[in-house]
Amino acid sequence: MGDEIGQGAGQVWGFLDVHGESSTLQIRSSLKMTQTLLFLSLGWLAREGKISILYRDRCYWVSLRR
Repeated sequence: MGDEIGQGAGQVWGFLDVHGESSTLQIRSSLKMTQTLLFLSLGWLAREGKISILYRDRCYWVSLRR
């Protein structure tokens, strides 16, 4: 499962690098990822300090930290 989470984190990072700040719904839909894998991947990236997460408009928005 750790490999799958790491790969998911890489996909999310790549998506955000191309598209910029995005909602979790946009990320999940574009990457065709389960909600569980998305949030585990976001947790991985957050733990590494690679992303910022903001709750706005009844949704979580994610962006890369530069």
